[in-house]
Amino acid sequence: MSTDHTHDPRASTWVPGADSHADFPVQNLPLGVFSVGSGRPRIGCAIGDYVLDLSAMAAPGLIAGDGLDEDSLNTLFAAGRTGLTRLRHALFAVLTDAGKMDAVLPHLIPAAHCAMHMPFRVGDYTDFYVGIHHAMNIGKQFRPDSPLLPNYKHLPIGYHGRASSIRASGAPLIRPCGQVKAADADTPALKPTERLDFELELGLWIAGENALGEAVAINRAWDRIGGMCLLNDWSARDVQGWEYQPLGPFLAKNFLSTVSPWVVTADALAPFRTAQQPRPGGDPQPLPYLRNADDQAGGALSLDLSVSISTAKMREAGMEPAVLSESTAGSMYWTPAQMIAHHTVNGCNLRAGDLLGTGTISGPDASAFGSMAEITLGGKQPIPLPTGETRGFLEDGDEVTLFAAARAPGARAIGFGPCRGTVCPARSLAG
Repeated sequence: MSTDHTHDPRASTWVPGADSHADFPVQNLPLGVFSVGSGRPRIGCAIGDYVLDLSAMAAPGLIAGDGLDEDSLNTLFAAGRTGLTRLRHALFAVLTDAGKMDAVLPHLIPAAHCAMHMPFRVGDYTDFYVGIHHAMNIGKQFRPDSPLLPNYKHLPIGYHGRASSIRASGAPLIRPCGQVKAADADTPALKPTERLDFELELGLWIAGENALGEAVAINRAWDRIGGMCLLNDWSARDVQGWEYQPLGPFLAKNFLSTVSPWVVTADALAPFRTAQQPRPGGDPQPLPYLRNADDQAGGALSLDLSVSISTAKMREAGMEPAVLSESTAGSMYWTPAQMIAHHTVNGCNLRAGDLLGTGTISGPDASAFGSMAEITLGGKQPIPLPTGETRGFLEDGDEVTLFAAARAPGARAIGFGPCRGTVCPARSLAG
């Protein structure tokens, strides 16, 4: 995947304020689903502080693309990466040509007037565990002498999650209940989680489809990545500690996963492809199906990531959110292409709109940890906040926001937009 004229950092759009927008200049052009008032959800493109209504643009033939008149991106992404590239070029052309302004202006809507929706009807969701520092930090809390299990450096670890509870940024997080067994108790109790956590992840949105029984070779894997988003895979750590053996996460994970609503396409990310961090000496060589020189040379991403928290007390006082973590996507031990190659090596069919999570991305030091379980050492060292409050884990009223920005020398920086969720009190316990 190479760069082209749509990535030119000198390119300018006639849309007011978009050239200086932190996230959505004309070099980005992310896709999403929005609505205005009581209107139906429809497909749009973010440009500066506006949303371009692609469904309306398609009707008079101002723009072309499969499925632009629908209420999700599934059909558009089912056509594959080639169609997405054509759409990007067409959008870039109309947004940089002042001669098109009069025809396009009626379809440009202030983003403040728009409600964002899930970009896809998600058929399947897989969560990986490719952030090696997170795996080490969590592993040390359970296995101090052997934090990584023997398989970790041989294959991208993953599990299948719950697609029905994935929501777009802004959806409330209702504190989940589950079985919790205290260390000094003989039996578990059903109760609201007391160790609610966020997880800083990236999400990969799949384009195209491979037939059941057909593997995707690693050198073709990026063809299957239609775009990316931020992903907060909220976790109930006390529920997880009791239930996860022998089959892994269940109620501790399936209550909600939050995604940023704008899909930053793989084409937009082309200037930010970078070399994968070399494996430390002594690490095993991956099996051939996970090994590709081009992927190691340019299959990682130059993304800056951060997490902030705003408590109810902070918002009442008009205080700015507090930054909890700042890290980079360079801390991923496995590349996106390796994730897809492994996911399909057994013949699993990935379909358009499927979501793959990277797992929590943490950096090597405490300022870059991607979860409360790491930041507070499992709640043992609560962190202070500007109001004088402390947090070991998340409390009701806490608002957590994830951010990501793609930056590289010679390229115009682009962003993902926020991925936000607020913790609401638990509902009445069942039974």
